[in-house]
Amino acid sequence: MYMRKALHLPLALMLLQAPFCGDLYAQNPFWEQVKKQPATLGIEKGSNSFQLSKLNLQLLTASQTVASLKLKDDAQFDYTPDELLDKRDRNKFFHLGDINLSIRQVGSSAWIPYSSAKDRQPVSALRVSGRTLAAADMRPTLGGIPLQVTRVWENKDGDLVLRFVIKNSTKESYEVGALGIPMIFNNNMDWKNLDSAHADNVFFDPYIGKDAGYLQVNRLHGRGPSLLVLPQENAAFEAYNPINSDPTPRSITFEGFHEWVIHSKAYAETDWKGVQQWNEPTSTLLKPGESKSFAVRFVLAPSIKQIEEELVRQNRPVAVGAPGYLLPMDNPAKLFLKYGKKIKKMDIYPSGSLSVEAGPQTAGKWASYTVKGHTWGRSRLQITYADGLVQTIQYKVIKPEDEVVKDLGHFLTTAQWYENPNDPFGRSPSVITYDYETKSPVTQHQNAWFAGLSDEAGAASWLAAIMKQLLQPNVEEINKLKRFAHQTMFGRIQHKEGKDKYGVVKSLFYYEPDSFPKGTYSDAINYKTWAAWPKKEADNIGRSYNYPHVAAAHWVLYRLARNYRQLVTEEPWETYLERAFQTTVAMVEKAPHYAQFGQMEGSVFLLILMDLKKEGLIESAQQLEALMKERALHWKTLNYPFGSEMPWDSTGQEEVYVWSKYFGFDEKAQVTLNAILAYMPTVPHWGYNGSARRYWDFVYGGKLARIERQIHHYGSALNAIPVLADYRENPTDFYLLRVGHAGMMGALANVTQDGFAPGAFHSYPSTLANDGISGDYGSGFYGYAVNSGTYIIRHPEFGWLAFSGSLSQDKDQIKVEVKTASKGRVFLAEEKLWLTTDAGQINSFIYDTKSKEIVLHVGVDHPTFTPETLLNLPATSGYIVKDAPKDQQGRYVIPGQAAIVKLVRTGK
Repeated sequence: MYMRKALHLPLALMLLQAPFCGDLYAQNPFWEQVKKQPATLGIEKGSNSFQLSKLNLQLLTASQTVASLKLKDDAQFDYTPDELLDKRDRNKFFHLGDINLSIRQVGSSAWIPYSSAKDRQPVSALRVSGRTLAAADMRPTLGGIPLQVTRVWENKDGDLVLRFVIKNSTKESYEVGALGIPMIFNNNMDWKNLDSAHADNVFFDPYIGKDAGYLQVNRLHGRGPSLLVLPQENAAFEAYNPINSDPTPRSITFEGFHEWVIHSKAYAETDWKGVQQWNEPTSTLLKPGESKSFAVRFVLAPSIKQIEEELVRQNRPVAVGAPGYLLPMDNPAKLFLKYGKKIKKMDIYPSGSLSVEAGPQTAGKWASYTVKGHTWGRSRLQITYADGLVQTIQYKVIKPEDEVVKDLGHFLTTAQWYENPNDPFGRSPSVITYDYETKSPVTQHQNAWFAGLSDEAGAASWLAAIMKQLLQPNVEEINKLKRFAHQTMFGRIQHKEGKDKYGVVKSLFYYEPDSFPKGTYSDAINYKTWAAWPKKEADNIGRSYNYPHVAAAHWVLYRLARNYRQLVTEEPWETYLERAFQTTVAMVEKAPHYAQFGQMEGSVFLLILMDLKKEGLIESAQQLEALMKERALHWKTLNYPFGSEMPWDSTGQEEVYVWSKYFGFDEKAQVTLNAILAYMPTVPHWGYNGSARRYWDFVYGGKLARIERQIHHYGSALNAIPVLADYRENPTDFYLLRVGHAGMMGALANVTQDGFAPGAFHSYPSTLANDGISGDYGSGFYGYAVNSGTYIIRHPEFGWLAFSGSLSQDKDQIKVEVKTASKGRVFLAEEKLWLTTDAGQINSFIYDTKSKEIVLHVGVDHPTFTPETLLNLPATSGYIVKDAPKDQQGRYVIPGQAAIVKLVRTGK
C-alpha cells in the first residue's frame, strides 16, 4: 500500500493500520535503544492511589509523578499515556508532575536551566496531613538547584491541585525567568487503530490567556466530560511551549507534549529571541528568605459545549467573542465578558491597533463591548480586573473579507502565475507553488508534489485561484485560468483521452536526470529521497485525494459558464459539468483504495450531484449517487469512519458528514460532528479559535518542516463545512456557530496584506509566523468559497448578532450589511432561512421581527456578465419572493444592477 509522504515509510504503513499490540514497541529501534538506558522513574517501588470527587489519581512513590489519572466512572480510560509508562521510565521523559525552571542570580546575565526529568532521582517525600495527598522536596531531581522546590498534590474541594512552592533559602536574590509545568496527557496514537485511539486518546488545546487561560483536554470521540486545567494560584498561562527535549518519537501519530509556561522571560531572551510572543514575557524575583507558590487545578466540565459554563462556576474570567477574534477592518465584533470582579483597566498592544467601546450589561450580567480593528496584524487586548487578575485576548486585524479575497486572487494570478512555454514538465501556464521568502516560484523540489501541480501542496494554489472566481469573478483572472484549465489541467494533470481518461496524476514534476539535459535539476537540492518521484510514480493515478481538486475546478467553470454571460464560452456548460461528474466517477473507479475514505473537498461531489439533479441529468445523477451511497454504507459499518492515507486525519470528516446526512445516516453524522468538536475548539485567541487540529503538514507542504501544531491549516475551513451545516439544522446551538464560523474564517486568517496565502501559521513560540511557501492552502480556501455566509441570530443572552455582517436595530427592524467576500449567502436563524445566490449579491438584509417580512437589497457588480441576480429560496422556507419569476432551476430571477426584493411568508 502506498502511503503519501510518510515521515518514516515502513513505520507509517503500520501505524493505526492494525490493532494495538504492545509488543510492537519492541520492534521500533528507538525503543530498543531506550531499553539499554537505566530506568530512573522508580516504577518498581510502587505507587499510591487517591480518590477525588470525579477523578482517581495514582502517584508513583519514588517520583511522585502521575502514573494514572482516570475518570471515577470509567476504569478503562486514562488521561495519561499509561501504556507507555514502562517505556518512558528513563531520563528526559516527562510526566505529569514534572517542572522546568530557568533561573539566574541577580547580577548575572546567563540563565541556568533545571528540569526534574533530565537526570531523575527519587524525590524526598514529606509528611502530609489534611487535604494534602502527597508532597516532596524536589531538589534531589533538580540537579543541584540552589532554590528549594516543593511539589504538593492537594484535594481542593474534591478537585485535584498541583502546587509548586519555590523558596529562596540562600543569601542571594534569584530571578525565576522560566517556569513550565509539562502537561503530559495521552495524545500518543502510535500503533493504535481508530477504535482504540478514540477509546484511549485525548487532544488538548490551550487558551493562552494569562490568569484567565486554561487547557482543555478532550477525548477523541468528543463525548463525555472535558478535563480543564485552570490557574489556581500565580499560574498565569503566559505561553505554550513544545517540550522538544522529551525523546518520545514524534510522527503523524504523535504531536508531542507541551508545557504550561507561567514565566517565559528566559525563553524570550534565548530560544525565542526576536519573536513577538502572545503575551509579555515575565519573571519572578525571589529575595533571600522569600517563597512563592504556583498552582494549577484540574476540574471536569460536563461536556465540550459546557466548558464556559464550568469556567463561570469556577469563578474564572470568561470571554465570548461574536463572531470571534479575527477582525475585518470594516466589521466590528462584539465581546462579552463575565467575572465576579469589576474591570479595572483595558490595555491594547500595539497601541491603537484596536478600539474598545463599552455597551450595556446583559440580563445575566455579562459586560458587553464593541471591538474595532484599525491596524492590520496581531493585536492583544489585556484586561486587568479589580482583584489583580489579568486576562488577555488575542485578536488578528485583517482587511475586509472581500478585499482579502480580491488580493488573494490578484496575487495568485500574477506573482504565482507561471508562464514558461519551454517548461520540460508541461506545467505552463499555471498557478504554481510560491516561496514568499525568496519571492519566487517553486519549480523544483525534493518532494515532487511541491512543484508538480497535483497533490494538496501542488494543486492548492491553482485550486484557490479557481475557487476565488466562484465568489468574485474577475475577467482577467478567469481568462488566465481558462488557459490553465484547457491546456495544463485537462490533458496533463488529468488524462483527457485513452484508457486512463479522467484519471488524475500525482505530479507533473518528477526526478529523472537521465531524461533531461545536464543542469535541468539543481545541484543544491537533495534528490536522494523517496519523495523525489520518478516519472512512473508521478504518473500514478491511484491517489484519490488528487481528484476533488480537479472536480472542483470543472465545477466552478460549469457555474461560471451557466450563470454568467460571455464569461466562459470555450465549452458549453454541459461539458464542464460532465467533466466534473466523470472526474468523480474516475476517482472511485481508478483510485478505489483511497476512495474508501472521506476526501478533503469531498463535499464538492455532493455539490456536483445537486447540480446534475437541477439540470435534469437524471442518469448521471443516479450513477453518482449510487457510487457515493456505496461509500457511505461502508462508513456506516465503522465506529469511526475517518480513515485516511494517514493513520489519523482531520480531512475525511467533511465528506463523511455530508454524505451521511444526505443518505439519512444521522447517527454516523453525529459521530463525525462530535469528533470534529473534539479537535476544533473555541477559545479567545484568533489562532486556536476554530483551528482544526493538524500537526504534520509542515513536513509535507511547508518550508519550515517539522511536526508542529499548525494554526489555521486547511482543515479549519474544511471542517467548518459540517459544523455550519449542522448549525443551520440546529440554529439554537450557539457553540456550533462560533466554532464553524471561526473555522471558515480561518481560511483568511493568514493571508498577507499583499494577498499571499501560506499553508499555515507556525505555533511554536520560537517562530509565531507564517510558513514561507503557499503549501496546501487552497484546500482550505475551497471551504471558504463554498461555505462562507452571513449568519443573523437572536441570542437569548447577547441579543441580536451578525456573523460576517454589520447589524443595526431600529425598533422591530433588524438590518444587516452583508460582509462576506461574495455577499451570496445569508442565514436567518430566527426563521431557519438559508438564502443563496448563484449570481449577483445580497448587499443588505432587513428583517421585521413582528411581521416576519424580509427585504433584500440585491445587485450585480458586472451587468455585462450578470444582468440579473439569481436567488435560491428553499421551497420549504415558508417564504416567497413577491413579483419575481423563476427559471428552470427554480431560482428567482431579479433583473437590474440594483433592486429591492420583498420576501413574504406563505403561511406555512
